Amino acid sequence: MKYNTKPIYLFSISSHPDAISINSLDITFLKPEIDFSKYDYLIITSKQASQALKQYNREDFIDLAALCVSVQSAKSYEDLGAKVLDIGGGYGDNLVDKIRSYPKEKRWLYLRAKIVASDFVEVCKKEGYNIDEVILYESDCSHTIENVSVEDEAILIFTSPSSVKCYLKKHIFMPQQSIIVIGKTTAKALPKGVKYTLSDKTTIQSCISIAKEQFLK
Repeated sequence: MKYNTKPIYLFSISSHPDAISINSLDITFLKPEIDFSKYDYLIITSKQASQALKQYNREDFIDLAALCVSVQSAKSYEDLGAKVLDIGGGYGDNLVDKIRSYPKEKRWLYLRAKIVASDFVEVCKKEGYNIDEVILYESDCSHTIENVSVEDEAILIFTSPSSVKCYLKKHIFMPQQSIIVIGKTTAKALPKGVKYTLSDKTTIQSCISIAKEQFLK
């Protein structure tokens, strides 16, 4: 959807009515064998993890509370009818302090993607915390993001490091474009020297609000 003369492009696996939503990734769900009874808590850092859980018997995991990285990932787990243990600040690195607040005897299961941006699990393991990891999904750059035609004077919103990397496979940033990123981890994926605006909250709505308030007045 256009505002004034600048269109807003949202590169994400989610959409928003006030943006031209470009699916950035094609997701493939996996179903490894999991004995949920071995664990006290789950760790969830994306809504795709909750989507992948739908492949399993609900009764096997529904009583396990989950430590979620953000409000969005927490909502995706609650939508399954499950309980949220705690919510991080939107970044994987923030989960370290959350995990430290629980006894080291607790057993955690991290439901993750094949490629992750944070090493919070390794940090916690080195400190003696009991965390297992299982890969529930993997992603590849979508044909949509590789083939999209973007106007030279546009607002570009990126919601993950992978969305930036996938976009840059076939495109370059133009000086006239305004770039908004959802968080610090996503910002790190941008080429050096590229100017950007960092969202104050790790939500798509926050990015959309910035686009409207700062670049479309």
